[in-house]
Amino acid sequence: MYETLTFTGGVHKSDEIRELIEDLGGFILQENVIQMELVINMAVPLADVPKIEEKSKELLAELSVAPMAGSEIAIVSPTLARHHLPHAACDISEFLREYGAKDNMIGLARGDGKGTSGITKDEKRLLEEHDIAVFALGSFKQCIIDKSFLYDDLDVPVIVTGAPEIDVEELTGADAYVGGLGRIPRRLRRGPDIRALTKLVETCEEIINHKKQDMIHDPPIVPSIVVKNAIENQVEEIKDVLSPLPVTGQLDGCRVKLNYDKYHEVIENVIVEGRKLSDIAEIKKSAMYDYILVKIFTESSLVDE
Repeated sequence: MYETLTFTGGVHKSDEIRELIEDLGGFILQENVIQMELVINMAVPLADVPKIEEKSKELLAELSVAPMAGSEIAIVSPTLARHHLPHAACDISEFLREYGAKDNMIGLARGDGKGTSGITKDEKRLLEEHDIAVFALGSFKQCIIDKSFLYDDLDVPVIVTGAPEIDVEELTGADAYVGGLGRIPRRLRRGPDIRALTKLVETCEEIINHKKQDMIHDPPIVPSIVVKNAIENQVEEIKDVLSPLPVTGQLDGCRVKLNYDKYHEVIENVIVEGRKLSDIAEIKKSAMYDYILVKIFTESSLVDE
């Protein structure tokens, strides 16, 4: 098992933390340099976390647990049109990224009005490729309740946000509800806004931790970060991808930002711990830009076969 951590410190001597992560058999999930500040999201073996803590203290850096690192979250708005997009959606996206999550903003094609809004099969398939779907809805309680049909049959954990306080039991199909995040014509920078965003982060982390606990009882054949690292090291074309995180980690797999028709055989033949990736994972075309989606088989799924 691996622990996901966020290292925040100076660029000076940063090679020391990178070398330590590699020596411990860990992985760098994402790395960003902002002026002279370095932020590294990493995954390291649980037993070696104290060594990372010691090195971070030596480099005068901050180290924090980042449960959402290595996860992909969809932030869903009924539409991306200005007359309906909750302004909170953009701040939700920014806030989740600060805690290590990779998020995608998704606007539904038919979201204008509770009487005509809808969701297509393709949109559902896209959302179900993520670890969590956060539905950023508006300010009216009845409207939020009436729109539960947008997510009530999604095969992925769903968090709904809105302005009023609502009992999650009133929202069919939702796993959690976070209030205080409706349509607000300003940036979310005030105290109540930050508290609501923090509550959303805590809710996401709780759901991800619950999924990780389930994975302990029925784990993937290999950790997703091992698959991610193997693809990055063996597929040369990854180096030419200009999109952020060319191989985006998920809890049970990864999204490879290469065209499926051209490169799926290359991905299938990646060797992971002595086996072809196609033998230990389902490799299929993603609903996002025809990318390649890799979902790792669990130990029980192979036994069933």
